[in-house]
Amino acid sequence: FHKMRCVVAAEFLLLQLFCPFLFLSIDLSPFDRSRTPLYEFHGAHGGKMVEFAGWSMAVQYRDSHIVSHTHTRQRCSLFDVGHMLQGALSLFTSSSGGILDDLIVTKTDQGYLYVVSNAGCAEKDSAHMKVREFKAAGHDVDVEFLEDSLIALQGPSMVRVLQPGVCDDLGKLTFMTSVLTPVFGIAGCRVTRCGYTGEDGVEISVPSKAVVSLTEKLLANSEVRLAGLGARDSLRLEAGLCLYGNDIDETTTPVEAGLVWTIGKRRRLQRDFPGADVVVPQIKEKTQRKRVGLISAGPPARQHTPILAPGGQIIGEVTSGCPSPCLKQNIAMGYVEVRKKAVPALVSKMPFVPTKYYTGQ
Repeated sequence: FHKMRCVVAAEFLLLQLFCPFLFLSIDLSPFDRSRTPLYEFHGAHGGKMVEFAGWSMAVQYRDSHIVSHTHTRQRCSLFDVGHMLQGALSLFTSSSGGILDDLIVTKTDQGYLYVVSNAGCAEKDSAHMKVREFKAAGHDVDVEFLEDSLIALQGPSMVRVLQPGVCDDLGKLTFMTSVLTPVFGIAGCRVTRCGYTGEDGVEISVPSKAVVSLTEKLLANSEVRLAGLGARDSLRLEAGLCLYGNDIDETTTPVEAGLVWTIGKRRRLQRDFPGADVVVPQIKEKTQRKRVGLISAGPPARQHTPILAPGGQIIGEVTSGCPSPCLKQNIAMGYVEVRKKAVPALVSKMPFVPTKYYTGQ
């Protein structure tokens, strides 16, 4: 993903009209980068590199992704997510109600919005934001692309590992809140309590020149290991979290995806976001297609695997699937036609593994 900062005048929220959530979301990426600042570091630590959304990322290290997955659930893992833009989950929607992108937005104490979004959606997100139109209309809006790196420290040991390195009390930093603070002596870091694993964790934006130093400081703790995209994918699937391009896309509405909670009450009443004429009636009248969790026997169900009713008719399609290291079962998510009878033995509530987000309670 990419990082950027949006500076807005007074309380005016940039792109309020273009995003269905309470805050706005942004992802601009005019610069072409295919390697994060930790690229050489990954190679030195046995990282197996693969292409992901135009970036060269570590899919796993010397350990298997199953070992990394389990370590994250039990202790703490460090992920390089420097391919992401930099909180509340929000969505960009099209005029037809489809999801253009999902983004994390943080309203900061410094007077700007801090945004993280998908690298692969940069071009269409940029066009969707219509910054030039806002400026031409006289609005005081600036967008700044941050060259900082982004790493994620995820797992139940996170607080024990990170607290000695920050002055702020992490007990007061709840899920989806953020603080600007030095981390282990490195200035200019932003710590946001969020993540993509279902575990308690943080994402740390750090000046790129210092990211290797910070990574080494964190790995010096025996609780911390490196983890790659493979573990991140199975962790997010256990947590019931969507992957853009697999589980949500421009053909999927927030209602079908089970993401209605991202649309604030005022948005629903005012219908002031693209696709509202499609999405709001779906909220009230329900939709004919729904994202569900699945548990299956035999080989794991992969993307595009048909979902069949007992009579053999196709009623949907799998969008993500993998063996669950925690449940020792095959799990998947996909979309089914809700007009037809479901198969209770195969349908599971999500998340498959309970999330452990820290809310201060």
